[in-house]
Amino acid sequence: MPPDFHGKTVLVTGVGRVGQVGHAVAQALGRAGANLVIADVNASAVDDRVRDLAQAGVSVRGAAGDLTTPDSAASAVTLAVRTFGGLDGLINVAGGFTYFGSTLDAAPDILERELTINLKTAFVVSQAALPALIARGGGSITNFASAAVLRGDSQMAPYLAAKSGVAGLTRGLAREFASRGVRVNAVAPGTLRTGDNQRAMTGSSVQWVELADLVAVVLFLASDEARAISGAIIPVGAGAF
Repeated sequence: MPPDFHGKTVLVTGVGRVGQVGHAVAQALGRAGANLVIADVNASAVDDRVRDLAQAGVSVRGAAGDLTTPDSAASAVTLAVRTFGGLDGLINVAGGFTYFGSTLDAAPDILERELTINLKTAFVVSQAALPALIARGGGSITNFASAAVLRGDSQMAPYLAAKSGVAGLTRGLAREFASRGVRVNAVAPGTLRTGDNQRAMTGSSVQWVELADLVAVVLFLASDEARAISGAIIPVGAGAF
């Protein structure tokens, strides 16, 4: 059985697109009883996901904005606190992979873009959420690193730099806030079987990671069942490392 999140409030970022990771995580948390605040840069997509989740019986609110900015991150946290009385968990799904190719051919803005959408977003939203988690008596942050960090894949240096930063951020926050009751972990998934990935990798030999398997690990780390785990980077990929 999945963990029970009744009475818990969780903020999930990157929940704009149907069939992608953030959407799947939000659906699973809703089924497990969580109160949700879902955040994404795409306002119309947030509205659509809120409507769909609410129709499924989930207590949910949406926060649209650029999560690399402190104001948008703070607004999402404030919405959770004002609506549901506090915040128990943050799941930083928002991010992306924008460049595959030689480091020598990478345009000057590639590294900055990868760092911004992956590392900066996780840092800014975590910074906004930490006071609310501490005020609740503790809670959890779950970040998204990548199996590519563990393998050191070729042709992906800017992305690896960003996701390695997420892994470092995870460990640093876990150590810094352990005494305040906040656990911080990350998942490091392999190549997920999503519609986008399957279209992009047609004809490639891929050891797919099923979305449901990743979601199960994310919910475990965010739940009280993982109360003894912090600072961990958990690979999810059936040994493809």
